[in-house]
Amino acid sequence: MRTTSTKHTPASAFAILMIFAFVPNSLSQNPAVSVPLTGASSLNVAEIVAQMELRNESRAAALQGYTARRVYHLNYHGLPKNIDAELTVEACYRAPSTKEFTVISQSGSKVVVDKVLKRLLKEEQEAQNSENQQQTALTPRNYDFELAGEEKTEEGRFYILKVQPKGRNKFLYRGEIWVDANDFAIRRVEAEPAQNPSILISHAQIEQIYARFGSFWLPVRNQSTSKVRLGGTATLVIEYENYDVRQRCARKTQPTLAEAGKTD
Repeated sequence: MRTTSTKHTPASAFAILMIFAFVPNSLSQNPAVSVPLTGASSLNVAEIVAQMELRNESRAAALQGYTARRVYHLNYHGLPKNIDAELTVEACYRAPSTKEFTVISQSGSKVVVDKVLKRLLKEEQEAQNSENQQQTALTPRNYDFELAGEEKTEEGRFYILKVQPKGRNKFLYRGEIWVDANDFAIRRVEAEPAQNPSILISHAQIEQIYARFGSFWLPVRNQSTSKVRLGGTATLVIEYENYDVRQRCARKTQPTLAEAGKTD
């Protein structure tokens, strides 16, 4: 990230907290009852990835649209001061690649809301274009995969895959993914960006959780934590609520982010 000044603000550091827009894939986790399976996997990594790619394509083709509400909460602890900001939006997805956001409310630091949280919405819209989707899809074209093991919890059985990006697109990541053994859908991601998006950041970690809505798996929680070289920590939590996969959102005549000036 470039700047025309040598003075860096927390807001400029926050801007690296990114959302990863996965192909439509619960908050409830029970690590205490997690039981790693020690036997050989019933499928090898190539078979798992092939099934995952096939099922993702099928679900993406079937999903015509959805509406949902999101709450973005960003908290920064560090120099020169602690900062909080929150943004609530109505999200509208329309197949094959349109996402629109209508701001419902905002609070806290206006600078962070305008320069960081609303920028994240625009980043996600950018990620939806066909070229970016091809370059960032979770496929062998963009990633190397390694089977790290299997896990069984009260919520089901999962393949754990290590993923390593082949390129340096800003929407790629490295880490581990949990793949549902029945639906071959992404249930959980623990990763870091493929490239450090800012010299202001020493480390960034992302965890994203998915849940099933009808036939579709969609994100329900994203937590991104970044260590700022100036000594602070920025945490962004996104909660996804009120999914309706039966409702196709109406086309807007005005850009929804034009409504972003509303305040509580």
